Amino acid sequence: MSSGPDFAPWQQRVHDHAAAALDAGRLGHAQLFCGPARLGKHAVALQLARRLMCTRPVAGGGPCGRCRGCELMAAGSHPDFMDISFVPTKDGTKLRTEIIIDQIRTLSEQLGLTPQFGGAQVAIIDPADAFNHAASNALLKTLEEPVPGRYLWLVTARPERLSATIRSRCQRLEFRLPPREEAQAWLQAQGHARKAADEALDAARGHPGLADAWLRDGGIALRREVATDLAKLARGELGAVEAAQRWTSGDDAAMRLGHAADLALAEAANLTTPARIRKLAAWFDAANRTRELLRTTVRADLAVAELLLAWRDDDGTHAGQRGRA
Repeated sequence: MSSGPDFAPWQQRVHDHAAAALDAGRLGHAQLFCGPARLGKHAVALQLARRLMCTRPVAGGGPCGRCRGCELMAAGSHPDFMDISFVPTKDGTKLRTEIIIDQIRTLSEQLGLTPQFGGAQVAIIDPADAFNHAASNALLKTLEEPVPGRYLWLVTARPERLSATIRSRCQRLEFRLPPREEAQAWLQAQGHARKAADEALDAARGHPGLADAWLRDGGIALRREVATDLAKLARGELGAVEAAQRWTSGDDAAMRLGHAADLALAEAANLTTPARIRKLAAWFDAANRTRELLRTTVRADLAVAELLLAWRDDDGTHAGQRGRA
């Protein structure tokens, strides 16, 4: 079945399942594309939208890429397609962190119009878990009034953050982590050496999209640096304040804390001592809370220093293992 030329195998499977349902008239008007981040949910939703907007589909039903509908989709200007995400704040200096009611009102108005090309209308909302309360309520009204040929596709890595009522109105398209061998082969096809791919897959707990991102943006090197710092802190070879200042001096503080939390969790998974596991679990929670604090006006270096002091002052019997975590 025709799909995007660069689809990974796990994307291809979901696409083909959904496309078959779409062609058979079994795909409901509301879909929840859900699963871990960086598995290509939005790309699959977009390709399915292209399938609907194409006026001269090829054999198998895929988009031709040449008709007026396909050209408008490629240009991002198809009048019957909406791709909804964060919009700029009123002063235009940054993007909002929520999807707001005005966006949903505009969506509802658009879906209430006759399609300009006489076919389907599609709206993709990503990330769907970012609705504020008012937007969520407005969306529910749209979901409760389905119209044939109108499709509303919600994309999220956190479906549990959506209201139970919204979830109940949607069919689910689940994206799952692929088998290790498939993920490894895909990473090598992206140009990564097998050894590097293995290290990244281990660090990402089998998540190929995350492993690929880390290999491309230096995330794996950063993870090694965080592991080394934690080991030095536990051995008393590095000061918590010094480490905190370095961790928060750039724009990668949140990623460092994410790696740190994950390293604590990985270490706990290899232990059998209940007391130590509990301490690591508590520190894991504290690291994630600190990462959330970075979004506020709190002094980042002070918050991270407090976290690293807790790591340094904790039982250091495991410290020798940390550099290899």
